[in-house]
Amino acid sequence: MIEKRAAPRRRVLKGATITFAGAGIACTVRNLSATGAGLEVADPLILPPSFMLVIESDKAVHRCHRVWSNEHRVGVAFD
Repeated sequence: MIEKRAAPRRRVLKGATITFAGAGIACTVRNLSATGAGLEVADPLILPPSFMLVIESDKAVHRCHRVWSNEHRVGVAFD
């Protein structure tokens, strides 16, 4: 498989929160790079096209948009 990402991702396991329109949804960051992340969520269908990702352990907040999704995973790129 050819890697299409702008920056290589490293595997992580971090709790995070997806926030949008005053709501917060818990997720798990499964991989992370300077330009995006892979997230595990209970139901990716309820997510809007763009949202904020808050990773409290890193004291990081990223504005991001969905690039792909499947049953329990979402790939996002940071804006």
